[in-house]
Amino acid sequence: MLRIGALLALIAAIVGAVIFAWGWYGAAEIEEETPFVVSSGSTLTSVARDLENDGIIASADAFLLRAKVLGGGDPIQAGEFLFEPGISQADILDKLQSGDVIRRFITIPEGMPSIMVYERLMAEDLLTGEIPVPVEGSVLPDTYDFERGEERAAVLARMQAAMQNYLAEAWPKRGNDIAVDNIADAVTLASIVEKETGVARERRMVAGLYSNRVKKGMLLQADPTIIYPITRGKPLGRRIRQSEIAAVNDYNTYTMTGLPKGPITNPGRESIAAVLNPADTDAVYMVADGSGGHAFATTLEEHNANVEKWYALRRERGEM
Repeated sequence: MLRIGALLALIAAIVGAVIFAWGWYGAAEIEEETPFVVSSGSTLTSVARDLENDGIIASADAFLLRAKVLGGGDPIQAGEFLFEPGISQADILDKLQSGDVIRRFITIPEGMPSIMVYERLMAEDLLTGEIPVPVEGSVLPDTYDFERGEERAAVLARMQAAMQNYLAEAWPKRGNDIAVDNIADAVTLASIVEKETGVARERRMVAGLYSNRVKKGMLLQADPTIIYPITRGKPLGRRIRQSEIAAVNDYNTYTMTGLPKGPITNPGRESIAAVLNPADTDAVYMVADGSGGHAFATTLEEHNANVEKWYALRRERGEM
């Protein structure tokens, strides 16, 4: 009888252990993807209560007991998590401990001026805190991930660190006899290239043209440098006025030689690379060609002929 009793007790213990383990490794309560936020400073006990209140687990007490017996001892991480249907309580704890948070993304396109970078970050409701308008040219256009509740300042810092890291990598690869002798001027010239063409294949050619003008001491005559002091780089929304072309300031390259006092936007990698390794060209003039690109010329006579072709095309389109 003692042997039978001991055997039954052993069987009961095994069954109990199986049931106990099944509650840990079996599926949780949810039937659809469910987001869950862990605030900074939360404890495993408070998180277990929140899991129960949100209907993700059936019992906080059972979860805590199984976590102590079967779970790892690592602390839980703050952030926003996504739990899938059929996830086990063991996997829930593993996610919480590993910091497998939901990653969200914000994109800064090439040529977005800093005032618009500021507005985009401030408009993201899932970010927190205040930031100043970043220094023009300090942000590397790219797609960046962030977590719910993250500080805007932290996201901006990553964007600016990415620019510094890219410049540190790109500057040593610059060509010989380029038009600029420091990184800051390279970013300024690249910002003009970025705003002057949206055609990837033209970037090095446009960079070569403006590099030639810088070297020759010519007026750069880049329209975006007229617009920048007016809108801080936002679209002007109308044609440039003659009074604005004649305005004298630190940016208008129609009334000053050399580079403006700083960047007029945040240039992307390709525009920076184009300035550091521009096309080998004698071109010093360009005008739109009607296809989204430009016609380039080495003499004023050639340029005037290209301008006449552009005007004829605009008249044909009813634009003049």
